[in-house]
Amino acid sequence: MELHEATEKRMKTGADNPTFHSQEFVSIDCGDDRRMEEEADDTELKHNKRLLERKMEDLQQLLEKHRQNISRVFRALFLAGYLAMVIAACVLNFQRGMALLVLTLVASFFMVWDGMMRRYEGRLQDALHPLKNALRKQWFWIRWVVCVVLLGAVASWLVLDTAKQGTRPLVSFAGLLTFVLLMVIFSRSPFRVSWRAVLWGVGLQFLFGLLILRTRAGFTAVEWLGRQVEVFLAYTDDGSKFVFGDKFTDHFFAFKVLPIVVFFSTVISMLYYLGFMQWLILKVGFVMQITMGTSPTESMVAAGNIFVGQTESPLLIRPYISQLTVSEIHAVMTSGFATIAGSVLGAFISFGIQASHLLTASMMSAPASLAIAKTFWPETEIPRVTAKRGFKLEKGEGRNLLEAACHGASASISLVANIAVNLIAFLALLSFVNAALSWLGNMFDYPQLSFSLICSYVFMPFSFLMGVAWEDSFVVGELIGLKTFFNEFVAYERLADLIQRREAGGPEYVDNIKQYLSVHSETIATYALCGFANIGSLGVMIGGLSAMAPERRGDISRCAIRALVSGTVACFMTACVAGILYIPPFSCAAFLENEFSSSSVTNSTQLQTCCLDVYNGTSVISPFNVTVGGSYSLDILHNCCSVTAYNCSSILP
Repeated sequence: MELHEATEKRMKTGADNPTFHSQEFVSIDCGDDRRMEEEADDTELKHNKRLLERKMEDLQQLLEKHRQNISRVFRALFLAGYLAMVIAACVLNFQRGMALLVLTLVASFFMVWDGMMRRYEGRLQDALHPLKNALRKQWFWIRWVVCVVLLGAVASWLVLDTAKQGTRPLVSFAGLLTFVLLMVIFSRSPFRVSWRAVLWGVGLQFLFGLLILRTRAGFTAVEWLGRQVEVFLAYTDDGSKFVFGDKFTDHFFAFKVLPIVVFFSTVISMLYYLGFMQWLILKVGFVMQITMGTSPTESMVAAGNIFVGQTESPLLIRPYISQLTVSEIHAVMTSGFATIAGSVLGAFISFGIQASHLLTASMMSAPASLAIAKTFWPETEIPRVTAKRGFKLEKGEGRNLLEAACHGASASISLVANIAVNLIAFLALLSFVNAALSWLGNMFDYPQLSFSLICSYVFMPFSFLMGVAWEDSFVVGELIGLKTFFNEFVAYERLADLIQRREAGGPEYVDNIKQYLSVHSETIATYALCGFANIGSLGVMIGGLSAMAPERRGDISRCAIRALVSGTVACFMTACVAGILYIPPFSCAAFLENEFSSSSVTNSTQLQTCCLDVYNGTSVISPFNVTVGGSYSLDILHNCCSVTAYNCSSILP
């Protein structure tokens, strides 16, 4: 009741007093002004934001308009900084900076070459077109003249080299001809053999081998590259030490060798993402394609197999596998069997196998694989994939560099597991087979019977044809058998053990059993074993290619056995070329020991030269304090003094 009376009184007061209404209206007007001010502020903020967006859009358009010029400026700055770094490195220490300078010059050459080809390739083809037509008209006579000249040059070189090096290179040369002849005889189409591919394949093998094994610059370059690979692979130890502890080398193969496969696989995947691998493979494949006359697909796979594995390299041509001819499928499989992957190459280096020989073998086996593939299964169809139809290589799967690295590491898991389980299985199987054969041989009073012994007799003729010394051919035959029926890891592990025995300097024979090989035989064995041609790889190759082209599974399976044989023979051919060209380093210490241990010592020029080296390396403090340098002994010094005409009175008491 009281509340109602108060309300009516307040209403009457408001009606009689106009000031009350004006105050109320003023308060309402103030609220509207605040809302209007806020709306004005919002409008101004939006206007400023749109102005900022317009300015940013203008800036982006300006950058887009001058993007090429800005890119050129940044490239010029980067190039200037890089050149300054190279110059500074060479000025400070030219010996240390030489490697960086050489890499820079090589990279610059190829960049300039690629740029010139992109710009002037059409003009160059037009300019050379008349010369090409002229050569085509006279090609019949030119071909025969070139063949006669080459045969004469090879014959002359063999005569001169044999006079200097002895008859051993002739055995390797005869073995090379024998392997090619056997492939022609058992060819699927002997009269359709591409002799261009055969001659150029063997020629490229000789060219690579001649540059690397017979020239100082080539040998030094590959030897330097091998050392850099060893240093690079040694960085794997940091990851292994962190994961497995400081004593990870106690389990050498599991924690030292297999992590190298992971590291190398990661690096290869990153190089694929950057496009470097595709660029390098295209360059090597192009050389084989234009010289040997092979198709782009098989040429690129053969080039890819120098760097990656037998299942990874076909991924380069995955869109074209279903269109390949049967001969091309055979060539793709052969190149996979004839070479090894870069990732496992690092593992073999860690065994103690010389890196320079492994790198050389991988390069030489690529053209040999195509030559033998086109001999054992010649092309009888018209290839459907040609360079004129826009042939392109597959790119890496990663969307950025980090993802590419992760993908490479993850992809190596199956490879590492496959290597480990196969070694466990095959070594255990080898022990069982040897025990079973020994048990069987014991029944006939021949307990020495073993799988290794059988392999040594079966493959001994092949090893001898490669140029291996007769006394070493049985051991090398055993290594080839282990590689063929088990895998290359078992064979290289055995070869590494033989190398360690030779370096340790133990007895050469124990119970009439050869304990190690000569350096020349070790080298030939290294080349002969450098490939995936073994029974276990058949399933890997068939499964990998069938997954990429299921509709060609029948053709792939049909080519498998012949491809395995072709890959094995390609490795043998590479070993033959190495046997022809490789000259073992001369050791004066070994020469003097052999000379002085014989019943009669011949005072030859070589003996005089080596004894002079002994004298130059000897330091005399007193007649009873004489130090002989190098790997020479005091007995060798005494013998040199007794045989040569040098006055040793100031050296020996």
